[in-house]
Amino acid sequence: MAKEKKHVSKQQPADSPKLKNKDYLEQLAHLHVELVKLQEWVKQVGAKVCIVFEGRDGAGKGGTIKALTERVSPRVFRVVALPAPTDREKSQMYMQRYLPHLPAAGEVVIFDRSWYNRAGVERVMGFCTQEQVDKFLKAVPLLERAIVDSGVILLKYWLEVSPEEQTRRLEGRIKDGRKIWKLSPMDLKSYSRWYDYSRARDDMFLATDTEYGPWLVADSNDKRRARLNIITDMLSRVPYKEVPREKVVLPKRQKPGNYREPDYPYRHIPEKF
Repeated sequence: MAKEKKHVSKQQPADSPKLKNKDYLEQLAHLHVELVKLQEWVKQVGAKVCIVFEGRDGAGKGGTIKALTERVSPRVFRVVALPAPTDREKSQMYMQRYLPHLPAAGEVVIFDRSWYNRAGVERVMGFCTQEQVDKFLKAVPLLERAIVDSGVILLKYWLEVSPEEQTRRLEGRIKDGRKIWKLSPMDLKSYSRWYDYSRARDDMFLATDTEYGPWLVADSNDKRRARLNIITDMLSRVPYKEVPREKVVLPKRQKPGNYREPDYPYRHIPEKF
């Protein structure tokens, strides 16, 4: 896919119809083929790609990452979702716990939340001081400059969701036993602080939206459209090419010879479906 020289974020109209699942799956299948091509190129040339996903709770980060990674190798596409820092990590330089997870040659590393926790949740929830936030916002552009200068393709996506849609999704987690694990006590506390997060986001963009590490904003009120748009944009920003491959032909299977299936009492699971 051709690399775009300029990206312009454009929100869908408020009354735009939701993307139908059939259309979504058709488009996603095409993008999955392109992601496999990207994967093979990354391995061949030793490229290093780092993708950062940020946004409010319920913005759709997890679903986007799942759509991005479900058809590629976890040995190439690594997802990093760090837990709360340990006491030892709290005593380290703030960025220290993130640096070991940056990509080596032949890797695509995806951060499900990242070092920008300091500019977001840590600031809003009072886990750090304003002085620490200010120092972080001054330092992070320098760090990202060093990351890019080392040959890493750095992509930073912010998923923007409306307050109404966030409420709908979080209420859905309360009612859905499959999703209840996604709703932590921290999510509930942060839900009430919408405008504190808005101020934090605005300050973060102002300080860290640079030419070499721009913030790429995706309207995520329609999760299906957001996933397709983000993957398409990501593919356009990595200069990958399809790697030639030999035609795959299955070899002939060996003859059984004197092999016979054993009369073994296998412990078959109950067939309930």
